[in-house]
Amino acid sequence: MEFKSVNKIFEASFKKNWVRPAISNYQGETLCFRDVARRMEKLHIMFEECGLEKGHKVAICSRNQANWAVAFLATMTYGAVPVPLLHEFKSSNIHHLVNHSEAKILFVDDVIWEGLSESEMPDLQAIIQVNTFKLLYSRDEAIVEAREHLNELFGKKYPRSFHPECVSYYEDSPEELAMINYTSGTTGKGKGVMLCQNNFLSDLSDVIPYIDFSNKTVGVLPPHHTYGSSVMFIGHAIIGSEIYLSSGLRYVQKEMKEQKPGHLVMVPLYLETFYRKIMAGIKEKGKEKTVKRMMKLCNVLHLGRGIR
Repeated sequence: MEFKSVNKIFEASFKKNWVRPAISNYQGETLCFRDVARRMEKLHIMFEECGLEKGHKVAICSRNQANWAVAFLATMTYGAVPVPLLHEFKSSNIHHLVNHSEAKILFVDDVIWEGLSESEMPDLQAIIQVNTFKLLYSRDEAIVEAREHLNELFGKKYPRSFHPECVSYYEDSPEELAMINYTSGTTGKGKGVMLCQNNFLSDLSDVIPYIDFSNKTVGVLPPHHTYGSSVMFIGHAIIGSEIYLSSGLRYVQKEMKEQKPGHLVMVPLYLETFYRKIMAGIKEKGKEKTVKRMMKLCNVLHLGRGIR
């Protein structure tokens, strides 16, 4: 599979999957691709009013929720550079990373915002609450005016209706900076890893052709995780598969029973955690020996099927 522009692949997928569900979460909210595209377009209008240019940085610091994905995808398709930050970082670290990344806009959820101060991030043009896209801070009154009349501005731009043919995203090139991902900083300050579009293209071209993507998955990986943002958000948006955003590892087993995903995207640590929990439950019921015998039998049958 050959990829040329991540954003143009987004564009084609949104048009193709317009009425299909794209993102849902534990709060009961489900967004179709058209809903996501509509919110993204409104953020593009806000970006223009903020004076955001192609290549400018946009920091996102929030817990896993539908609007995190909207902010992330809106930033990429505008031609700006998303900077996902771990929501569990201390306030001082968030201040530092927003400044270090030279971000012009910060998306932040309401809980995290309580510990932050705009005065500690002097280069920001605007701070937007992820939960509702409410404007929390602006350096320019014109931005405040634009947010208050955003629906009106959207209506003027699309006077008839907002339909698939309205979707048109910035065409990126493989060498362009796509994202800055900061490490957790266990040995000091977090280090910013600069990923270009070609890094994403490589990940997607290596993964998508070889995975049998179903219509729905449960998103377990944290959104700031590189694999979570690339294969989880970008990959599923391209495929047209719905992501149910998990509310956390402690709830994921219950969520999988309720949501019945056809596939999961994980890293080894998560699989090991699930395995330990499952085996602990089996041991508690006194069926450990029986299950292990069945596992051995399954391995033998699988091997036999492969050598026939």
